Amino acid sequence: MTRTYLKRATRRPETDASDVRQIVQDMLTRIEAGGDAVALEYARQFDRYDGTVVLSAAQIAAACDRVPEVTKADIRFAHANIARFATAQRATLQDITLEVLPGLTVGQRNLPVSAAGCYVPGGRYSHIASAIMTVTTAKVAGVGHITACSPPRGADGIDDALIFAADLCGADTIVAMGGVQAIAAMAFGLLGLPPADILVGPGNQFVAEAKRLLFGRVGIDMVAGPTDSLIVADATAEPAIVAADLVGQAEHGYNSPVWLITDDETLACDVMARVPALIASLPEVNRLNAEAAWRDCAEVILCDSREELAATSDDYAPEHLHVQAADLPWWLNRLRNYGSLFLGEETTVAFGDKASGTNHVLPTSGAAKYTGGLSVHKFMKIVTWQQATRLGARPVAEATARISRLEGMEGHARTADVRLAKYFHDFDPATTQIKETP
Repeated sequence: MTRTYLKRATRRPETDASDVRQIVQDMLTRIEAGGDAVALEYARQFDRYDGTVVLSAAQIAAACDRVPEVTKADIRFAHANIARFATAQRATLQDITLEVLPGLTVGQRNLPVSAAGCYVPGGRYSHIASAIMTVTTAKVAGVGHITACSPPRGADGIDDALIFAADLCGADTIVAMGGVQAIAAMAFGLLGLPPADILVGPGNQFVAEAKRLLFGRVGIDMVAGPTDSLIVADATAEPAIVAADLVGQAEHGYNSPVWLITDDETLACDVMARVPALIASLPEVNRLNAEAAWRDCAEVILCDSREELAATSDDYAPEHLHVQAADLPWWLNRLRNYGSLFLGEETTVAFGDKASGTNHVLPTSGAAKYTGGLSVHKFMKIVTWQQATRLGARPVAEATARISRLEGMEGHARTADVRLAKYFHDFDPATTQIKETP
């Protein structure tokens, strides 16, 4: 496979560091031991907030009243799309019952978890869309209690529009707290919250590490690293649009990779020439992020054929994959590794990030090779059951006893023997044979 790098990354995003791990572990240990008091201490220190942490119904209503109607309409639009898609996903999960043998029935049930904690980032950006994505999906799944935690913006608390979104989408409790202390509060059941069975939502490296350390004790959606995006483009793509899409994703953060792979060198050079001016025109915070991401993490790769383009894309396994090339059905059928796929110029990753309906909590750092993004399935447990008649139990008990003894598990074998002895006359435990049945 021939790949020519017209631009190569000078650094790779780091998803974990030993100092971060130790800091987070120490915080989790302190919070679990000290409970609410320590969590609130960290909130005052890191969130710089000393107001009400668990919002009351009156506070939520007041915040919602302050949100402009046009903003409410946009949030309702996004919520409706995401809820429709999540509802369709939920419909794909079916309970089943199957008689595998006469008298032996087995089944599957799909049960939502009892409590979910949804982390909604704040800080630089108010991630209204993350509230919609996480809370709506949990609600459609049927989760019993949904907590939404988001870091306050200093003394002003959580952004009003974010509160409106979380409330509209079905959050049972909204908490003005961020960082490790918020993850701990949801996981440990502090502040009067039910302990979360699963923690979901994006966050910074401290939030991601807290979720990773708690995994096993609670479920998590995924271990997330910096967001990444890849564009596949051929000669039919519009360079100005490709460049804008790359810059749009680079503003996520200084360590957010964006990649362009193409079989057209003219297009590649045109795009690279356009990117600096587009970055320079952004507001300062966005510009600084995009400059660093483009300078240090971006790559532009030239390939010889569309099959090579597809293979390269699958190797990168991007979180977001945008194809701006001819014959879109071919790409849909060929591509395998991505968090979410965007086909054609008429769509863009930002649509999926905000309002189109698919979820924007997606696998990063190549994890799309083995997992997908957040969905109703993440909030569901697929559990199985079985029931047998006495005649139905007979062949299973016989096989179980013999296999157990082959494995050296005599106790297992005897649980089968005792049933055969009770249900059937003349059972011989030495041979596990039955001479006659009642």
